[in-house]
Amino acid sequence: MTDRREVAIVRWPDQSPSAEDGLAGLLTAYHLRTEEEKGAAVAGVDGLPDSYRAEISDPRTAFVDDAVLLALSGDTVVGCLVVTAPAGGRSEIKRLWTEPSFRGRGIASGLLGAALAHAAESGVSGVRLSVWSWRTGAIALYERLGFVITESWDARDQLVCMQRAV
Repeated sequence: MTDRREVAIVRWPDQSPSAEDGLAGLLTAYHLRTEEEKGAAVAGVDGLPDSYRAEISDPRTAFVDDAVLLALSGDTVVGCLVVTAPAGGRSEIKRLWTEPSFRGRGIASGLLGAALAHAAESGVSGVRLSVWSWRTGAIALYERLGFVITESWDARDQLVCMQRAV
């Protein structure tokens, strides 16, 4: 197993333009892969829904009230996760993505641990997330970290909703 200490988890934004470019690259990969997995593959960013293109082109505005966590290997962004601003006593975890060549090194677990710590510091009582049913590895990771499947708050087919107390 690769030494996990080589990857640092930081809260974005920092002042590094490469961090913003790296985040945009990860968000692009995340959204393109998700559309492909849903059977709606698009040729590039221009084929994505407006809200996804907005996240990619201007993440500072798209996530202005949220906490964005980045996993850095040196100066390279290799993972990301968004924790939404608290609402109704809880936050939501979104956009967990690790660069494929960096998977298997505990990066997603590190991002989730940092997200849960952030949520606790924010005073929320719980965290929720949604994940596509075919992402079985992600579901297993969430379950290992104490998330349980709950009644769906989203009507999209094949979307699994999960939550856990903080």
